[in-house]
Amino acid sequence: LRRGGQVFYLHNNVDTIDDLAAKLSHEFSDAKITVAHGKMERDALEDIWEQMINGSIDILVCTTIIETGVDVPNANTLIVDNAHRLGLSQLHQLRGRVGRSSRRAYAYFTYPKFRAITEIAQKRLEAIRDYAEFGAGFKIALRDMEIRGVGNLLGTEQHGHMDAVGYDLYIKLLNEAVLTEKGESIKQGVECTVSLDFDAYIPESFVKYPSGRIEIYKKVAMIDNEKDRDDILDELLDRYGALPRATENLLDIALIRSHGKRCGMKQIKQNASDIQFYPEKLDFDVWTELSNQYPGRLRVVLNGEGHVNFKCKTGEKTLKVLCDMLSKYKEITQTTEE
Repeated sequence: LRRGGQVFYLHNNVDTIDDLAAKLSHEFSDAKITVAHGKMERDALEDIWEQMINGSIDILVCTTIIETGVDVPNANTLIVDNAHRLGLSQLHQLRGRVGRSSRRAYAYFTYPKFRAITEIAQKRLEAIRDYAEFGAGFKIALRDMEIRGVGNLLGTEQHGHMDAVGYDLYIKLLNEAVLTEKGESIKQGVECTVSLDFDAYIPESFVKYPSGRIEIYKKVAMIDNEKDRDDILDELLDRYGALPRATENLLDIALIRSHGKRCGMKQIKQNASDIQFYPEKLDFDVWTELSNQYPGRLRVVLNGEGHVNFKCKTGEKTLKVLCDMLSKYKEITQTTEE
């Protein structure tokens, strides 16, 4: 109000909305406070909207009647109480009621102090917080599907909770199922297992709720390139602050696994100060060229299952070095193929 804006205070209970307005009038005696809800007469509501647009009302205490079709450019604050009772698409629509001009706006989604809310309600509030950028509607829709589940694609039943596996893996499984039904073969790439002597997990002190940690683990499992890794890193920094070393390691190892898979590695494991690479096929030309970039550190071992040893140096960032080396490996193989 000091910034010259107007406030939407959403209280979605007609029986108690007048009591709340009276309480706010007592707290903000200088502000013009008005109530609006769906049980009011049409003419009365039209008068209220006209006053709101003209700036005559400071605080409009209302229900979800403002969800769509309301454009008050001067409104700079939205406060929603009992936000845990509203759907994700509703929350997204309501957030759009403010910030409709160059005026800086704020949206507060609240629930009663010390109130235990359901896991689904918690996920909805986390999603509306996480996807706050312009054009986030598509991400909101995907998250809503993950939370509520998606229907049977070939029937009327609503079942199959996509949240159990995450959207990306769900699409992968769906594509495989379609190919199977069409009688087409599914190309199975080399799966790369990574076993390194680094702590790699999400501490409970960093992400409190188990559901939140599981959600992050699913995203980490789908890391495919540096951009994916950086996107998740930015998201975690924004949501939870500075990452513990173990969580940074987790992201780096997921990226190493992705690089290893692209390079045709079956396994990457650590043995003391050596990192052992087990490729599906030993390409001596590629390893020779790579050895020139890491002189004295690579050694091909042909005894038993053929592999390559990489000697780690004391004090170096081993995971970063492995990521860089696998990237160079892929560049060399692409150049050779061309």
